[in-house]
Amino acid sequence: MGRLFGTDGVRGVANADLTAEMALGLSVAAAHVLAEAGTFEGHRPTAVVGRDPRASGEFLEAAVVAGLASAGVDVLRVGVLPTPAVAFLTAELGADLGVMLSASHNAMPDNGIKFLSRGGHKLDDELEERIEAVYEEHRTGAPWDRPTGAGVGRVRTHEEGFEQYVAHLVSVLPNRLDGLKIVLDEAHGAAARVSPEAFTRAGAEVVTIGAEPSGLNINEGCGSTHLDLLKAAVVEHGAHFGIAHDGDADRCLAVDDTGAEVDGDQIMAVLALAMKERGALRADTVVATVMSNLGFKLALEREGLTLIQTAVGDRYVLEEMKEHGYALGGEQSGHVIILDHATTGDGTLTGLLLAARVAQSGRSLRELAAVMKRLPQVLINVPDVDRTRVGTSPELAAAVEDAERELGETGRVLLRPSGTEPLVRVMVEAADIDQAGSVARRLADAVKSALG
Repeated sequence: MGRLFGTDGVRGVANADLTAEMALGLSVAAAHVLAEAGTFEGHRPTAVVGRDPRASGEFLEAAVVAGLASAGVDVLRVGVLPTPAVAFLTAELGADLGVMLSASHNAMPDNGIKFLSRGGHKLDDELEERIEAVYEEHRTGAPWDRPTGAGVGRVRTHEEGFEQYVAHLVSVLPNRLDGLKIVLDEAHGAAARVSPEAFTRAGAEVVTIGAEPSGLNINEGCGSTHLDLLKAAVVEHGAHFGIAHDGDADRCLAVDDTGAEVDGDQIMAVLALAMKERGALRADTVVATVMSNLGFKLALEREGLTLIQTAVGDRYVLEEMKEHGYALGGEQSGHVIILDHATTGDGTLTGLLLAARVAQSGRSLRELAAVMKRLPQVLINVPDVDRTRVGTSPELAAAVEDAERELGETGRVLLRPSGTEPLVRVMVEAADIDQAGSVARRLADAVKSALG
């Protein structure tokens, strides 16, 4: 069996790849593995279970709840809430386990299961591997040790979760948002109620789009992966700016008053300077992945800040932040982690803090985002090559050295082997788009020659 757990839980087409039987089996396996690890020792275990609005989340939630309760775990069902809300409530309620059912920004037919450990953090790779192994062992016939009588888990709905999470979001803001008019695109997703409520309580005048989830329309032509509707709405309503989330609201992208996009790098640059002013940016350091635009690094250096870059994936950003105690990190995609207030990316929190900076500074988002100039970026995928030799080919190393010499301090080259396909991704940034394209094409030819 191939590995079920990816970088963000188990995902697939609901009722095809990800079935009710799998959801139930993985939940039972998770309960047994955490019990063996001593997580439940000395007390009756509790789990928080939430989901995004996808239709398939209804039957998958039922399967997860049944699996956990059958393994002796009491379950608090918090209903449709963002992933960061489930993480927050797992910590806030002292639960031993959190489970979120969502496929994030994926199309509606997909769904996923993400397990969270006590405190609302992602499970370690080792625990995920153990859960998968135990699931597979019992899927093929080994009987479970099942509690009976009073030992089975109890299930109840925790309706207070919505209010607890919204109150938390508003409480961490450094200032109110009075006087701001903001358009919120909720992607017909998990934040459709949470985000407008939080922004309104904080004092903003709110216009919502994509806030009518039907279970079938999540991420459909809206949200952080489709910004055109938001850009038009901001201009139409004369708003100060707009915020877009994805289906489970762990991401935040923005558009300024002219409808121009403000990406995750720019958002982090704005937040970094705000946090530095407040003394909240520990070690004057931000953590991001190697895919962040070079303009982000140059902007931080100009402001006396340090950028630490990790492999692609928010889990690597979070690992670096936790290990060294850094307060801010994230990805260009808008997955921003503010570790003092969240254990994962939180799109609503990010948007609120961005709005707080606009309100506090008296400057427009367009002006604030101008602290960073995005350098032109060209990405070319080179298929049908031996991606395993990217780091060992002398011919390719020489080509990269030539390219870096040509680009100097105002450009950057990144070659990344795909993790799932026989291809290599060539990314080049330069001050000039024509130069970036020329260097990228030359490197793509070098990849074909050296690795083809």
